[in-house]
Amino acid sequence: MKRICTYLLIALCCLMSLSALAQPVSKRDKIDALRVTFINEKVNFTAAEAQAFWPLYNEYNDKIDQARKSFRQQCVKTIDFTTLSDKDAETYLNGELSLKQKEYELYKEYFEKFRKVLPVKKVALLRRAEEEFRKELIRNIKANATEQ
Repeated sequence: MKRICTYLLIALCCLMSLSALAQPVSKRDKIDALRVTFINEKVNFTAAEAQAFWPLYNEYNDKIDQARKSFRQQCVKTIDFTTLSDKDAETYLNGELSLKQKEYELYKEYFEKFRKVLPVKKVALLRRAEEEFRKELIRNIKANATEQ
Protein backbone atom coordinates (compact mmCIF):
# COMPACT_ATOMS: atom_id res chain seq x y z
CA MET A 1 0.00 0.00 0.00
CA LYS A 2 2.87 2.34 0.83
CA ARG A 3 4.41 1.62 -2.55
CA ILE A 4 1.22 2.48 -4.38
CA CYS A 5 0.89 5.75 -2.46
CA THR A 6 4.52 6.57 -3.22
CA TYR A 7 4.05 5.89 -6.93
CA LEU A 8 0.85 7.92 -7.00
CA LEU A 9 2.60 10.81 -5.26
CA ILE A 10 5.50 10.71 -7.72
CA ALA A 11 3.10 10.57 -10.67
CA LEU A 12 1.11 13.47 -9.26
CA CYS A 13 4.27 15.55 -8.83
CA CYS A 14 5.36 14.77 -12.39
CA LEU A 15 1.97 15.79 -13.77
CA MET A 16 1.99 19.03 -11.79
CA SER A 17 5.48 19.92 -12.98
CA LEU A 18 4.53 19.17 -16.60
CA SER A 19 1.44 21.35 -16.38
CA ALA A 20 3.55 24.17 -14.95
CA LEU A 21 5.89 23.92 -17.91
CA ALA A 22 3.00 24.01 -20.35
CA GLN A 23 1.79 27.46 -19.24
CA PRO A 24 0.63 29.51 -22.22
CA VAL A 25 3.00 32.17 -23.48
CA SER A 26 1.58 35.67 -23.06
CA LYS A 27 1.21 38.08 -25.96
CA ARG A 28 3.79 40.29 -24.28
CA ASP A 29 6.31 37.43 -24.23
CA LYS A 30 5.66 36.71 -27.90
CA ILE A 31 6.17 40.37 -28.82
CA ASP A 32 9.37 40.50 -26.77
CA ALA A 33 10.71 37.40 -28.52
CA LEU A 34 9.85 38.88 -31.92
CA ARG A 35 11.55 42.15 -30.93
CA VAL A 36 14.75 40.33 -29.93
CA THR A 37 14.83 38.42 -33.21
CA PHE A 38 14.08 41.55 -35.25
CA ILE A 39 16.77 43.62 -33.52
CA ASN A 40 19.33 40.83 -33.78
CA GLU A 41 18.73 40.60 -37.52
CA LYS A 42 18.90 44.35 -38.10
CA VAL A 43 21.87 45.18 -35.87
CA ASN A 44 23.87 41.99 -36.42
CA PHE A 45 25.56 41.76 -33.02
CA THR A 46 28.69 39.73 -32.46
CA ALA A 47 28.43 37.14 -29.69
CA ALA A 48 30.38 39.36 -27.28
CA GLU A 49 28.26 42.40 -28.13
CA ALA A 50 25.03 40.47 -27.67
CA GLN A 51 26.20 39.10 -24.35
CA ALA A 52 26.97 42.60 -23.05
CA PHE A 53 24.03 44.36 -24.71
CA TRP A 54 20.92 42.25 -23.98
CA PRO A 55 21.07 42.44 -20.17
CA LEU A 56 21.35 46.26 -20.44
CA TYR A 57 18.53 46.44 -22.97
CA ASN A 58 16.27 44.26 -20.81
CA GLU A 59 17.07 46.42 -17.78
CA TYR A 60 16.22 49.54 -19.81
CA ASN A 61 12.90 48.07 -21.00
CA ASP A 62 12.01 46.97 -17.47
CA LYS A 63 12.53 50.53 -16.20
CA ILE A 64 10.49 52.00 -19.06
CA ASP A 65 7.70 49.48 -18.41
CA GLN A 66 7.75 50.32 -14.70
CA ALA A 67 7.48 54.06 -15.42
CA ARG A 68 4.53 53.46 -17.76
CA LYS A 69 2.84 51.15 -15.29
CA SER A 70 3.23 53.75 -12.55
CA PHE A 71 1.70 56.40 -14.84
CA ARG A 72 -1.26 54.15 -15.65
CA GLN A 73 -1.85 53.40 -11.97
CA GLN A 74 -1.55 57.02 -10.86
CA CYS A 75 -3.25 58.83 -13.72
CA VAL A 76 -5.12 56.68 -16.18
CA LYS A 77 -6.91 54.31 -13.81
CA THR A 78 -7.84 57.00 -11.29
CA ILE A 79 -9.34 59.47 -13.77
CA ASP A 80 -12.79 59.11 -15.29
CA PHE A 81 -12.39 60.52 -18.80
CA THR A 82 -16.13 60.71 -19.42
CA THR A 83 -16.58 63.31 -16.67
CA LEU A 84 -13.14 64.90 -16.85
CA SER A 85 -12.74 68.05 -14.77
CA ASP A 86 -10.08 70.69 -15.40
CA LYS A 87 -8.22 69.50 -12.31
CA ASP A 88 -8.24 65.88 -13.52
CA ALA A 89 -7.15 66.96 -17.00
CA GLU A 90 -4.24 68.89 -15.53
CA THR A 91 -3.28 65.96 -13.32
CA TYR A 92 -3.33 63.66 -16.32
CA LEU A 93 -1.30 66.00 -18.53
CA ASN A 94 1.27 66.62 -15.78
CA GLY A 95 1.56 62.88 -15.23
CA GLU A 96 2.04 62.30 -18.95
CA LEU A 97 4.67 65.02 -19.08
CA SER A 98 6.48 63.42 -16.13
CA LEU A 99 6.36 60.06 -17.90
CA LYS A 100 7.85 61.51 -21.09
CA GLN A 101 10.58 63.19 -19.04
CA LYS A 102 11.36 59.90 -17.26
CA GLU A 103 11.47 58.05 -20.59
CA TYR A 104 13.85 60.66 -21.98
CA GLU A 105 16.11 60.47 -18.92
CA LEU A 106 16.22 56.68 -19.17
CA TYR A 107 16.92 56.85 -22.90
CA LYS A 108 19.79 59.26 -22.31
CA GLU A 109 21.21 57.15 -19.47
CA TYR A 110 21.05 53.91 -21.44
CA PHE A 111 22.27 55.52 -24.65
CA GLU A 112 25.56 56.08 -22.84
CA LYS A 113 25.56 52.54 -21.45
CA PHE A 114 24.87 51.09 -24.90
CA ARG A 115 27.74 53.14 -26.36
CA LYS A 116 30.10 51.52 -23.84
CA VAL A 117 29.31 48.01 -25.09
CA LEU A 118 28.50 48.67 -28.77
CA PRO A 119 30.03 50.71 -31.57
CA VAL A 120 28.10 53.95 -32.08
CA LYS A 121 26.95 52.75 -35.51
CA LYS A 122 25.21 49.77 -33.90
CA VAL A 123 23.56 52.02 -31.33
CA ALA A 124 22.14 54.02 -34.24
CA LEU A 125 21.06 50.80 -35.96
CA LEU A 126 19.40 49.73 -32.72
CA ARG A 127 17.27 52.90 -32.58
CA ARG A 128 16.30 52.43 -36.22
CA ALA A 129 15.48 48.76 -35.63
CA GLU A 130 13.27 49.63 -32.65
CA GLU A 131 11.30 52.11 -34.75
CA GLU A 132 10.97 49.68 -37.65
CA PHE A 133 9.80 46.95 -35.28
CA ARG A 134 7.18 49.26 -33.75
CA LYS A 135 5.87 50.19 -37.22
CA GLU A 136 5.81 46.55 -38.32
CA LEU A 137 3.98 45.54 -35.16
CA ILE A 138 1.34 48.23 -35.71
CA ARG A 139 0.98 47.16 -39.34
CA ASN A 140 0.44 43.54 -38.28
CA ILE A 141 -2.10 44.52 -35.64
CA LYS A 142 -4.06 46.57 -38.17
CA ALA A 143 -3.91 43.74 -40.73
CA ASN A 144 -5.16 41.22 -38.15
CA ALA A 145 -7.94 43.58 -37.07
CA THR A 146 -9.23 43.94 -40.62
CA GLU A 147 -9.18 40.16 -41.14
CA GLN A 148 -11.47 39.57 -38.17
